[in-house]
Amino acid sequence: MKILVTGASGFIGGRFARFALEQGFDVRVSGRRAEGVEHLVRRGAEFIPGDLTDGLLVRDLCVDIDAVVHCAGHRGTWGRYQDFQRDNVLVTENVVEACLKQRVRRLVHLSSAALYFDGRSHVGLTEEQVPRRFRHPYAATKNLAEQKVFGAQEFGLEVIALRPRCVTGAGDMSVFPRLLKMQRKGRLAIVGNGLNKVDFTSVQNLSDALLSSLLASGSALGKAYNISNGAPIPLWDVINYVMRQMNIAQVTRHRSYGLAYSMGALSELACKLWPGQPEPSQSRLGAQFMSRDFTLDISRARHYLDYDPKVTLWAALDEFCGWWKAQQSPYR
Repeated sequence: MKILVTGASGFIGGRFARFALEQGFDVRVSGRRAEGVEHLVRRGAEFIPGDLTDGLLVRDLCVDIDAVVHCAGHRGTWGRYQDFQRDNVLVTENVVEACLKQRVRRLVHLSSAALYFDGRSHVGLTEEQVPRRFRHPYAATKNLAEQKVFGAQEFGLEVIALRPRCVTGAGDMSVFPRLLKMQRKGRLAIVGNGLNKVDFTSVQNLSDALLSSLLASGSALGKAYNISNGAPIPLWDVINYVMRQMNIAQVTRHRSYGLAYSMGALSELACKLWPGQPEPSQSRLGAQFMSRDFTLDISRARHYLDYDPKVTLWAALDEFCGWWKAQQSPYR
C-alpha cells in the first residue's frame, strides 16, 4: 500500500510516517521544510515539498496514492480564527478534493478530542457528545474539517476520523514543554483541588490506531473514534511526575479556579493590546483545562479497530523526558 502522510514534519505525523515505513509501507510525505522530514527520507520516504493550501499541489501529492493519513493542521489555544480556518478547514477541503480527483481509496483524518471541551468536567465522553457551540477556534475548525471528511463518503471515499487526547512521547512540543517553562519561572500553580482526572495518549498507541484505521474494513469505516490510553489519571500527578523526572521542583502552590480564570482573562486582554498579540502565558481555557475532569470512552475504538493501548502513560512520559533532556533547548 502506498500512503501519503500530511504533516510529517510535525510530532504525530512524523512519528506515524516513521512507523509506517517500519511496517513496510511505501510512504510519501509532504511539508514546507525539507529539514523537518530528513529523518524520514533517510528511511526511504518520498518527500514532495509545498504548501497544502495550494489545491493543485495537493492533487499532485495524491497521484498513485492508495490512502492518505491527514495529520497536518493548525494547533494551539491562541491565534486568529482565519489561521485556524485556513490550516484546518481549507487544507482538509483540498485533501478531500484531491482524494476524490485522484481516486484515492481511503482517508484517515486526525481530528482532536478538543472539540468536546466546553469548559466543564466530563467523564467517559462518547463520540456523539459533540457540543453545539465551540469555545475556541481550534475546536470549531476541527469540527468543520471532520464534516468535510465525512461528507466525502457519498462520493465513494472511505473515511475514518480519530480524536486523540493529549498525545505525548518523544517529540511532543505542545503539552509538557510549556508546563516545564512555566514551572521554571515559578508561574505554575495547581488550579482547584488538584484531583481532576484526565486522559493522555501515548504517541505510539496513536500510531497503532492510525495503522488499524488504514487496514480496517466493513462497519469500522465512516466513523469517528476517541483515542486515549484508556486509564484516566489525576492531571497534577502526571505533571509532577514529569517535574521529578526533569529534576524540577514539584508544583505545590494552589490557586482557586476563580482567580486562575480572572488572571487568564487579564493576560489575554493584555496580549491582545500588545503589538503582535503574543500568546499569553495564562488563559481562561488553560484554567479550565487545568481544573476539569476530561476523559474519553474508547470502547468504540476497542470494538471496531481492535484498539488496545499497550504503551502506558508512564512509559510515554519517560520517553518524552529522555528525549527532552537530549535536546538543545532554550527551556533547559
